[in-house]
Amino acid sequence: MPEQIAGGSTGGLEHVAVLLARLRLAWLLDHFPSSAVWSVYMLVNGFLTIALLALLAVVTGSPFVFPSLGPTAYLLFIAPLQPNSSPRNTILGHAIGLLCGYGAYVLTGAANQPFGVHPGVYWPRILAAALSLSATGAFMILLQADHPPAGATTLIVSLGIISKPKELIIIEVAVLLLVAQALVINRLAGVRYPLWKHRVPDPGLSARTD
Repeated sequence: MPEQIAGGSTGGLEHVAVLLARLRLAWLLDHFPSSAVWSVYMLVNGFLTIALLALLAVVTGSPFVFPSLGPTAYLLFIAPLQPNSSPRNTILGHAIGLLCGYGAYVLTGAANQPFGVHPGVYWPRILAAALSLSATGAFMILLQADHPPAGATTLIVSLGIISKPKELIIIEVAVLLLVAQALVINRLAGVRYPLWKHRVPDPGLSARTD
């Protein structure tokens, strides 16, 4: 039985074991600590998913990589069966963050001064940050689309770091691409990762695919 890691469930190790078996690398679990094998799994997945988006960003000159993408990638691979890791919550959560961030950025007047131009404390930007974060949290609750990394996305926009409408669309496209990668990799690893919404697991079923 896989050992439990850092207070988490064994489900993560189970799907890593399935993937290793498919790659004929199951012997790694007999020679190395389970936590080490799982950490390498995260290392490889994190590198591949973000590297592909970073390459796309370089080729297109568009912001396909942004700070909140990191914690989203972590959630999608460390806890893929949790509600806030589902495609629905991930996609809607970031969309809510983008809309609330841009709305606060415009309504508070923070858009009147480009990011990094105004010296010292700039109150419209402080107000925009507070308003965007609180609104994002409220709407995620109302729409039942909890996804914590979206809190960072809304601040990126409301602070003016990335604020052009075209760039906001690109950010959401990057989220969609990350979810697509997670779907492929998690399903390959034997995880019943949902196509859209989180499903309540049947106690009689394992986290593996049929």
